[in-house]
Order: sequence, then structure tokens, then C-alpha cells
Amino acid sequence: MKDTILAQLIALKGAPGDALKARWRELFDSEPPAYNRRFLESRLAYRIQELAYGGLSRDTVDRLKALAKQHASSDPAERKVRPILRPIAGTKLIREWQGVEHCVTVRPDDFEYQGRPYQSLSSVARLITGTKWNGLVFFGLKQAVQGRK
Repeated sequence: MKDTILAQLIALKGAPGDALKARWRELFDSEPPAYNRRFLESRLAYRIQELAYGGLSRDTVDRLKALAKQHASSDPAERKVRPILRPIAGTKLIREWQGVEHCVTVRPDDFEYQGRPYQSLSSVARLITGTKWNGLVFFGLKQAVQGRK
């Protein structure tokens, strides 16, 4: 099966535009959009693999819907300024500090470290290091501002 999937993906690169559009109709049961060839190839490749190996998990679809709803209901000016940096609940953040590995679990409304809840990653980073840190920077989720560590 893997060989046939791979062959289908390779065939997309050399296929004429009309063949790509016909394949789109076959896989999506709709007319292809008026986008460029590269877009058609990438979407067709994704769809071929999705049909062969399965799509997104139910949890992922639910998370995406929740993020879309959150995005749609917030102030447009705020959306441009504040990207969503919070990892998905269940994510384990691991950071070694002075030879000791520290693990924080992201929960829906807080963070768990050593069996205790914390409201922010910064509070966990402060507990680990004994100094004030931006938690996102400490756990590698955001680059530090140039010149600051």
C-alpha cells in the first residue's frame, strides 16, 4: 500500500494541470479552486495520505474548533498583537536546569509541576531557578528578546 501511495504522490509532480484538476474532482467531489499548481499538488498530496492513513484525531479537530471559536470571538486588534503561545493541554514541557530534569504538564487552566498546580510557567521557572524568568522563554516556547537572557 505504501508503494502505491508514494507512486500517487510522485505522479502529482509530473501531472499536467488538467490531470490535477480531474484528480481534485475525484478526491474532493468538488470543482478545484482557482489556485496555483503548487497549492493543488500539496492539497492533493495531503488528501491522498489522509484517505490512506486517516485524518486528524477527534481531539485535534475539537482543539482546532475551540481555537477557531476563541479567535473569532476576540477583538480583531487583540488577535494581531497576541499570538496563542500556550501549548495544548497534556503537553509535557521538559527542561534541564543545573543537571536536574524538570517536567511540567500543561493543563487546560494551569500547569502542574511536582504534583502542584501553578497559574503560570513563569512561577514554575522562578521556583526552579530562584530568579525571575519569563516562563515561555525558560521552557523554550519563545525566543528571548535580543540582548536579554
